[in-house]
Amino acid sequence: MVKEEVMKLLQVGFIKPVDYSQWVSNIIPVLKKNGKIRICIDFRDINKACPKDEFPLPSIDVIVDATAGFELLSLMDGFLGYNQIRISEKDQAKTMFITPWGTYYYAVMPFGLKNADATYQRAMTYIFHDLIHKIMESYVDDLLAKAKKRCDHLEVLRIILSHLIEYEVKLNLEKCVFGVTGGKLLGYIISS
Repeated sequence: MVKEEVMKLLQVGFIKPVDYSQWVSNIIPVLKKNGKIRICIDFRDINKACPKDEFPLPSIDVIVDATAGFELLSLMDGFLGYNQIRISEKDQAKTMFITPWGTYYYAVMPFGLKNADATYQRAMTYIFHDLIHKIMESYVDDLLAKAKKRCDHLEVLRIILSHLIEYEVKLNLEKCVFGVTGGKLLGYIISS
């Protein structure tokens, strides 16, 4: 299963092979809730060497409380969220990892880097700066669309989805729920 996942990452261009490496990390296969494998990389050494990005993550309590009074909600999840952000070419070599089938590096931001959450949140804040706390909330790759009145929800979704299209952010439709009065967000059950 691990080799299949590595080959899938290679096929979609998320990773690239390398012949000579200076900074190499080991892989850690992790079984996800859905039974699939997530390839995690032991980035402890590079994480120690990197300065901390202090971009703030939103308060989960504020996001949960911000759903009060909204009649209809849509819960959306970014598809391979971190992998939608490209790493600058000069930094790609720092993400090298070794497998029994070769040595690779990431061309996109992998899960497990110290500053991945802050980087992704910065991107979402940039994309949705005019909508956050009004018709939506964002926590890293989790998005919440909210409408005060049921009849306004399609317009709210149209606005949010147009931003997603403009910035080429993809959603994981298996994890999205549209037009509901409640659901699970960031480990909490939410409703109007």
